Amino acid sequence: MNMGKKIKLLDCTLRDGGFINDWNFGRDEIINIFERSISAGTDIIEVGFIDDRQPGDPDRTMFPDALSVNDAFGSLSRGSSMIVGMIDFGTCSIDRIIPCKDSVMDGIRVIFKKKDRFAALDFCAKLKALGYEVFVQPVSITGYSDEEMTDLIRRVNELHPHAMSMVDTYGLLHEGGLLHYYELMDSNLDTDISIGYHAHNNFQLGYSNCIALIERNEQKREEERHTLVVDGSAFGMGKGAGNTPIELLAMYMNKHHGGTYDINQMLETIDVSIMEIYLKLPWGYSLKYYLAASNDCHPKYVQHLMQKRCLSIKSINEILDTIDAKEKLAYNAEHIEELYHRYQTTDRDEKGDMGKLSEVLKSAPLLVIGPARSIKDESDKVKDFILKNKPVIITINYLPEDYYTDYIFISNSKRYLSLEGRLAHMPQDVKPPVLIATSNVTRAKGDFDYRVDYEGLLDQSFEIKDNSLIMLLTLVNRLGVKEVNLAGFDGYSTSVGENYFNVAMEYAFIKEKAQALNEYANGALKRLSEDMKINFVTRTRYKF
Repeated sequence: MNMGKKIKLLDCTLRDGGFINDWNFGRDEIINIFERSISAGTDIIEVGFIDDRQPGDPDRTMFPDALSVNDAFGSLSRGSSMIVGMIDFGTCSIDRIIPCKDSVMDGIRVIFKKKDRFAALDFCAKLKALGYEVFVQPVSITGYSDEEMTDLIRRVNELHPHAMSMVDTYGLLHEGGLLHYYELMDSNLDTDISIGYHAHNNFQLGYSNCIALIERNEQKREEERHTLVVDGSAFGMGKGAGNTPIELLAMYMNKHHGGTYDINQMLETIDVSIMEIYLKLPWGYSLKYYLAASNDCHPKYVQHLMQKRCLSIKSINEILDTIDAKEKLAYNAEHIEELYHRYQTTDRDEKGDMGKLSEVLKSAPLLVIGPARSIKDESDKVKDFILKNKPVIITINYLPEDYYTDYIFISNSKRYLSLEGRLAHMPQDVKPPVLIATSNVTRAKGDFDYRVDYEGLLDQSFEIKDNSLIMLLTLVNRLGVKEVNLAGFDGYSTSVGENYFNVAMEYAFIKEKAQALNEYANGALKRLSEDMKINFVTRTRYKF
């Protein structure tokens, strides 16, 4: 092992990269990635997680114990590199770890949440007693106050591990924040304990942050300078938005700090072992991870709201901004669901004369048009109904091309944004439809013709509370309408592409929820039909 260098690169491809492919690289690729990293002259190679809940599998870099790591790498040449594994504190008992003298691993990195930090340091002490170079890795470092971090550093000095790392789990740090935590460590951590940095690329800052850290450390006097351990992975492969690409770090070190890394070996790793994974399971900077990082929160909050498929990005961003500080980095599904419903019901300004709307809707037959496939397939039926009955027409969350509509009922912010442009550019000789919007939807300019209370139309008894058809029928029922005709409401199919005439309108959750959605709608339609007659002009799966 090369212990004298002041800047060391750590390759975490086999460990952090495994979040992308469930650590299932395949035995041949594991060997290729490891051996090429050795040949590249990488200072430290992290070979995977040690997790005693996992079964042994030669194709995966998730090991049930230290002996399994020996089985995977013990017969391979290790060159001058340090070999380390990682334990997520609480997932591996100390009795699954053999003494370092019997292990292929020179060191073990231990990640832990803030609430577990004291117990995790006790575990680190046990690993050190077994002879390992221990890396103390507090995750989500941005969740620590200066006082908490200084106290943790004091305790780390007492343990005196090989390194203590700044782990920016969700890629929240900009250069100023990173250097602030670095100065805390540099000023308080014993000089012979290395400082590590593990970046994520939510803001596309992983590489630039690493360079800023390297240059700041190089400004220190030689005798006061900590050794830096900077993490990277092949092509940035890693959790979420990915990591700093190690090939970029190696290039920088070769050019500016006398590095001798063999970049070609790293590029061969990418070409042979990584690109095929990337093409199937891409990682990297994305809107999802930007939103998470910009709101200092767990990415699952963003995923939860995006899956609603009814929120604009603006709305998602506004909801994320309301997450309680204590809940930001530890995902709480109940909390974000509560914030979602609170946001949807914030504006209850019911604008317009509901009495007048009631009289208009009751004055002629009412036809509600939806976007299911039958609205195209059975267009002759619909046009014949319109010709004979001259109904008042309401569409739900869309503007049809083949039919004039008197009203559009809008309950979905995302769908509204997609039709706003068409509404703004309608021909001058065509009367624009009247817009009836629920209180969760906002306009970029001006206001809607009618606003109705979103919360009051929800069905709290069902998992998916905001079924737009049931919401509209609930509204017209309350307005005193006694009969309504429906076209383009076929019910849901499990076959993707079968539910809407425009496939782009398809919701991701429908395939799994189709049966439950149909059963719910049947029940809701049956209840509503007790007060008003409901007729279907086009085919439907609903039988009530």
